[in-house]
Amino acid sequence: MNNRTAVERKSELELVVTRTVNAPARLVFEAWTKAELFKRWWVPKSFGLTLLSCEMDVRVGGQYRLVFPHEGSTMEFFGTYLEVTPHSRLVWTNDEGDSGQTITTVTFEENDGKTLVVVHDLYPSSEAVDTGSTNALPEALDQLDELLASLGSGAEAK
Repeated sequence: MNNRTAVERKSELELVVTRTVNAPARLVFEAWTKAELFKRWWVPKSFGLTLLSCEMDVRVGGQYRLVFPHEGSTMEFFGTYLEVTPHSRLVWTNDEGDSGQTITTVTFEENDGKTLVVVHDLYPSSEAVDTGSTNALPEALDQLDELLASLGSGAEAK
């Protein structure tokens, strides 16, 4: 594996995370769009959290909702899918914040059986950039690479 995740602040409102993973774009896209796969890699293990609920209706206008335990209650992340282009692009809103809506765009570009994943977050304010979840992505993408390796030929994801 040994793939490096790069996190770069592109502007006052934009963060971009890039990572090449060792799997074809079809399989990587499925890991981002199938709840049973997504919940196996999205939450960094070091956070000590479990995903209580993961609902994903991955289509334009469809919604997602992720529920975590938090201080004796729950914390939810939710939004709407704006674009869904199989195996190459996802765009969704992050609607749970008090400071406005963040737009996340993820692209998947396959080359020689590996996939360049680019996560672009456009935040509503510079303050929101500092409180966003992008800093969790390097560990989560390590876990994605581990999951993809365990899926091998992708038979489990079909």
